[in-house]
Amino acid sequence: MADRNTPQKLVWRSRIVLLSAAGNGTMSIMRAVGKSKPSVWRWQERYLAQGITGLQRDATRPGRKPPLTAKVIAEVVEKTLHEKPPAATHWSTRTMAHAVGLSHTSVKRIWNAHGLKPHLTRGFKLSNDKQFVEKVQDVVGLYLNPPDQALVLSVDEKSQVQALDRTQPGLPMKKGRAGTMTHDYKRHGTTSLFAALDVATGAVIGQCMKRHRHHEFLRFLRTIHRQTPKKLDLHLILDNYATHKHSNVKTWLAKHPRFHLHFTPTSASWLNQVERFFGLITQERIRRGVFTSVPELEAAIHDYLEHHNADPKPFVWTKSAEEILAKAARARKALEQVALGNQALNPLH
Repeated sequence: MADRNTPQKLVWRSRIVLLSAAGNGTMSIMRAVGKSKPSVWRWQERYLAQGITGLQRDATRPGRKPPLTAKVIAEVVEKTLHEKPPAATHWSTRTMAHAVGLSHTSVKRIWNAHGLKPHLTRGFKLSNDKQFVEKVQDVVGLYLNPPDQALVLSVDEKSQVQALDRTQPGLPMKKGRAGTMTHDYKRHGTTSLFAALDVATGAVIGQCMKRHRHHEFLRFLRTIHRQTPKKLDLHLILDNYATHKHSNVKTWLAKHPRFHLHFTPTSASWLNQVERFFGLITQERIRRGVFTSVPELEAAIHDYLEHHNADPKPFVWTKSAEEILAKAARARKALEQVALGNQALNPLH
């Protein structure tokens, strides 16, 4: 720490007093001694209160605030991970600060250092399908080792896509301001998009229909049949929606042996690559679109499909079946441990 009471400092403090006695104003004193206005005022007040003695030593000031101890940090981390605040589902920086007697900025620094984000949650669902292992191996095998002389198509429906019109026109984006849209909207009907993603190329066969029953699914299968080379077998990856397993669908498939259906496990739609395409079309064309009718919505969807298919790019699947099954096993074990912990806390439930 620098010495605040050197002879040089005593000299300029004295000059402030002498210049003040000579009738100089604050600004001229500041220029003469090279000090700030608060410094000039401080030593004028110190001299008036204590005389010459007040100029000899500067008052001690509190040092830097001591850093947080390991005990305090551990307490914040422990509370964040294993406790909940009263009448709330999760901690905020201010509720935690109140609970442990720190500032909210200190709590924020501790959370950042330990990667804790109590305000965020991530959705998940672990499949309980009895054939989970077999289905994962089957579907991932099609992605990583597709059969020869065949197309692998990821197929699903994006049902009940709404044609939404805003109640007022939005303002365009400009420098310093985002574009605007009204929070409310007018509904003008719905459509359902049937899509088949070619896993190898990324091209999509798409068709909009009013409903998504087995009748419409059969119509889409016929569309796929017409738009793909007849010499190739077709391996379709589907979810477990009842429409896909309807007796009429099975009868039609029996007459068209080039079609082979592969089903994802229940609660595992993330295995179906077409879901990623649905996410893209929602983000890029539908969510912020303004549609005054269903035909206008369908025209926008078909325009997006045409643009996409002009330069398609496949999604690259990187995880092996073994990696997925190992991660699912870890998740299942973690869920079992949570269930045992809850049972210990609530033995009557």
